[in-house]
Amino acid sequence: MRQQTKAEPCIRVSRAGPLALLQDSGRFGVRHLGVTQGGPADLYSWAWANLLTGNPWGTANLEITFGGLQLVAGRDLEIAITGADLGATLEQKPVPQWQRITWKEGETLAFAKPASGLRAYLAVCGGFVAEPVLGSVACVTREELGGFCGMGIKLATGDQLSVHTAELQAGEGLTQAPREAIPDFSQPAVLDLLPGAQIAHFTGRSLFDAFNTWWQVDDRADRMGVRLIGPRLNCKISTLVSEGINLGGVQVPPDGQPIVLLNDRQTIGGYPRLGSLSPLSASRLAQCLPGERIKLVAKGSGVVLEEYRSFRALFNAVSR
Repeated sequence: MRQQTKAEPCIRVSRAGPLALLQDSGRFGVRHLGVTQGGPADLYSWAWANLLTGNPWGTANLEITFGGLQLVAGRDLEIAITGADLGATLEQKPVPQWQRITWKEGETLAFAKPASGLRAYLAVCGGFVAEPVLGSVACVTREELGGFCGMGIKLATGDQLSVHTAELQAGEGLTQAPREAIPDFSQPAVLDLLPGAQIAHFTGRSLFDAFNTWWQVDDRADRMGVRLIGPRLNCKISTLVSEGINLGGVQVPPDGQPIVLLNDRQTIGGYPRLGSLSPLSASRLAQCLPGERIKLVAKGSGVVLEEYRSFRALFNAVSR
């Protein structure tokens, strides 16, 4: 991490688009207060954006959903855009993604609409400036917490964004993601699920269907959760005492259609659960547009933990 110095307003929002939120790694240690996690819906792409700009783990960047955002730089900035292909352009010329680039003073950075995936991540060397609320700047609109103003408000036209000044030499650090690290959002998603919770109480037919069906992403999907459409899953448990809900938890309400809970989920729930998606699979699901297909694959905790450790190991050096 380069030494940060002063912060100054240096990005103007000339068009806000439908949803652009500031997200650091999330808000933890407060769920007993009923406050949810927040943080990047696609942790994988968010982390890569920070790595490519030399920022440590936890640095806040912009999560841009559906596109439509337009920004003007007030000074030269080193940036990286990862995640979905939202047709990003600089001065109406296509922007290369998953690599560090220079955004020059006065240039307009614009995001159009999804070509592949749903959410893009914009990281700036030094990181965006915001005051933490309950230990995090993660923007959760439902709870009115975090973001640039601390009140959980999405970006609006006319906003002025500040960035920490940081020195980053040309070519320093990793400047481009290797090809094998870049996900292909055009392909159907195969998601790892850790069986658990009430899975033994589902009927045999339901368990077969759960893991042998290509589910469809419903249009009822947001940062709270994603509903899946497919065969009806039946559980022998009709009611439960509400219990804590983790990221990726797969709840099955009475209509038998699973709901995968994401970053802005409620903190407790009383529907039976098949188990939980791995963190990286939850990230992949967050990039699925309504109508896309996904498949659930049962995985053991040891395999999933090793995959996550390998992912985090890449960021350990820059996190210090």
